[in-house]
Formats: sequence, structure tokens, C-alpha cells
Amino acid sequence: MSSASTIIAVALLRMAGLRRLPAGITNFMSTYRQSVRAEIAADDLFAFLSEPRNLPRYFPRLTVAEPGGRGEVRVEADVRGRQVAGTAWLHTDAEHRTLCWGAENEDNYHGELHITPRDPGTCEISVILHTERTDGDEVRRGLAETVAAIARTATEDNESGRV
Repeated sequence: MSSASTIIAVALLRMAGLRRLPAGITNFMSTYRQSVRAEIAADDLFAFLSEPRNLPRYFPRLTVAEPGGRGEVRVEADVRGRQVAGTAWLHTDAEHRTLCWGAENEDNYHGELHITPRDPGTCEISVILHTERTDGDEVRRGLAETVAAIARTATEDNESGRV
């Protein structure tokens, strides 16, 4: 199948609402972006987000996150009503206030989070997500929910002195 034919086939399958592509059809990586401001200092937010055990506090579907060796994190999540477990990776860069993560799965899922200082005591959280999932509206909703949860949880924890 030519690349143009593949692009058309993928577009048609997406329009039909197919979540997974049939064997032989190559999917293309999609990139999603979401940003929000948070009422917390950038360094405090980075410290909170870079601790793997905090992941379930701001990734609503995660139920367990335990650090492993070499940047690995053992995770459990509620995925569409079923509990799944696996290993993800999480890399942090304190100098640039950046987190990168991903998981080996059928969606080739990975992303990055950047924290940018703004006014004193506030920052901007920007998340970029890369995935081969074909249900873009669901990915956009999930990303918006997660970024909002990060800002809300970090702000609440900061106000209560937990960060």
C-alpha cells in the first residue's frame, strides 16, 4: 500500500470510529498538547511531580506507582473498568524542570511535561503527549482532565503545606 493510500485508509478508519487498526495498516503517531497555570512555585511543583509515588494523585486512572531501578516505575491503572499492571519509565531533568515518561504498549505512548515559572508563586504546566491511539477526542479529554488534576492537586497541596 502506498503511503498516500495508507494515510487515506487510516483517516477513513478513524472516521468510522475504529480504535485499533487492522493488521497490515500502519498507524501514525499523533501529538496532543495542553497547558495550564498553577498557583505554586515552579521548583515546588517539579519536586512534587518528579516523585513517582505522587503519580496517582494527578493521573486519575493510576492506582499504584512504585519506583524501580533506572527510571522505571511499576504502575497499576484502571483502564476502561479493568485493572492493568505494567512497567513505565520516568526521567526527570531538574535543571529544565522537565519530566519525560512512557510505557511499552500497543499505543506507543510517551510524553513530556515542562514547568515554566511565571509570576512569583505561579507557573505554567505544559504537557505534550505522543500516541498511536486513533480515538483523538478521548485522548484530548483525558489529557485535559490530567493537566487540570495536576494544577488542582498541586495547588491544593501547596496551600495546605503538603508540598
